[in-house]
Amino acid sequence: MKKLVKAPLWAQILAAIVIGVLIGVVSPEAAEVLSPLGDIFLNLLKMLIVPLVFFSITNGICKMQNGKQLRSVGGRIVLYYVASSAAASIFGVIGGLITQPGKNITDFALAGEAAEAADFSMIDNIISWFPSNIVKAMAEGNMIQIIVFCLFLGVALLALGEKASMVIKFIDEGNEIMLKITEYVIAISPIGILSLMASMVSTVSGAMMKEVIVFIATIDVTIVIFALIFYPLVLKFIGHLKVSKFFKEASASMLVAFTTTSSAATLPVSIKVADEKLGCSEKVYGFTLPLGNTCNMDGAAIQFAVVAIFACNLFGIPLTAERIFQFVFLSLILSIGAAGVKGAGIIMSTIIIQTLIGDAGLTLIPIIAAVWPTLDPFATCANNVGDLTGTTIVSKSLGMLNEDVYNS
Repeated sequence: MKKLVKAPLWAQILAAIVIGVLIGVVSPEAAEVLSPLGDIFLNLLKMLIVPLVFFSITNGICKMQNGKQLRSVGGRIVLYYVASSAAASIFGVIGGLITQPGKNITDFALAGEAAEAADFSMIDNIISWFPSNIVKAMAEGNMIQIIVFCLFLGVALLALGEKASMVIKFIDEGNEIMLKITEYVIAISPIGILSLMASMVSTVSGAMMKEVIVFIATIDVTIVIFALIFYPLVLKFIGHLKVSKFFKEASASMLVAFTTTSSAATLPVSIKVADEKLGCSEKVYGFTLPLGNTCNMDGAAIQFAVVAIFACNLFGIPLTAERIFQFVFLSLILSIGAAGVKGAGIIMSTIIIQTLIGDAGLTLIPIIAAVWPTLDPFATCANNVGDLTGTTIVSKSLGMLNEDVYNS
């Protein structure tokens, strides 16, 4: 037991999933007794959503520019990171629309009732994104309105610079506090997931498990396809660089990213690769890699887009053009806000599902939590490749890439 407590979080969650499944199969009565623990865990996740989104997204925008860094470096890398995350979101939506995970479920019983899809026009939908009262939006948990407000606030704080230094510091410290609270909640997640899995096993059909497999495969395969298409195109046609050389040298950091599923743990290796193997300037990678570690999450953008489609299909929400645009927007913004959050996949998936489906959709969280360990290695690897690609391209565009080192 002591070894399990000291084990990495992924190992604890895996053990919780196995134990929860066994309890659900062997004793449905015991699963019912444990169900309050799962409800408490879901409530804690919901508790985090509004303050975490507010502080993490606003803080992420504030950190996109540092007055001590060259504007040319900052401008180029921010443009690249936004473009790559947007492209990843679109790839995720396309992948989800092709495979349609959750589409073939007609007896989905996790929520006990189907979510109702409201009819709305694109114009009305876009108008509804803009809050007339941000306090009301926060009280009601209207995530899109909160995100839009955070975008305005973050840009305003950037524009004011030193004049708003105290507010920026407050946002930064508030973000740190929320990350710490999130750590506490994620630390007890194995208990909540055990309870939720035990309750879920007795209600999930074989058809549902098949759709979960489609969901996992869609995300992992889409991430691989994105990495094999988008990054090589950028390197070849924008950087005019040898693609095979890049991936050969980046393989060390890719392997660390894949095995640790931690962008922070991979950063020292990425810096070493950028400096010694790719020939990037320290003036560039010293800024772009830590920034990318904070706000460039291409893999997460793909994950969130597919999660949105999976949830809508399960709950019978039509995939209209308006909603597809909404998926791309949410995936892009939340992939930026997700950086630095331990257990970000589960937390941000909760935000997306609640935004699209409402509280009824939160019964999907145990499934998301259960399969996330199979998704993180591919996503973290893509995040790392994206950071190194951006760093290399910016170095080349500014004439700061040592091509002798790159081509050696």
